[in-house]
Amino acid sequence: MNDSADSNEIPLVGTSTSRDAADAVEKVSSGLYDLIGVKGKASDGRSGVTECQGRDPDTYFQVFHPWSFYPASPGQLDEAMERLKSELPRHGWKVVRYEPDTSQEKNLNLTADHMEKKYSVSIVQLKKNDPPKLSLTVVSGCYKTPDGKEVERF
Repeated sequence: MNDSADSNEIPLVGTSTSRDAADAVEKVSSGLYDLIGVKGKASDGRSGVTECQGRDPDTYFQVFHPWSFYPASPGQLDEAMERLKSELPRHGWKVVRYEPDTSQEKNLNLTADHMEKKYSVSIVQLKKNDPPKLSLTVVSGCYKTPDGKEVERF
């Protein structure tokens, strides 16, 4: 996820408290859940706060939200991943990776960036899990804390 000349620099999202940024990343996850379009359930993963690489940790932070999706039927796992691959670009996401990983299971990986909102999502299809699932992690760009506020870590 990058909109700067330095491809390793994490983009700035804006100014926010840690709690408000955590609420925002969970809303992004909720939107992704809606795009899956397959009956199933999501885990109760909670968002967290981490340092923003290369920036002052007392002022800048990123939020992340790991969660899983369990389709009602294991046979719907492929359908869920295909829907995400086709629906994400229609909602402002750019798919930057869609391929099997190098593990023995050859888990299908999808990575997409939303340049406007400055979020990235990594999705791994875990067919061999019991039960089978999609593992999703949404990560924001860097936020700056408002003047007079501290980064709250959770």
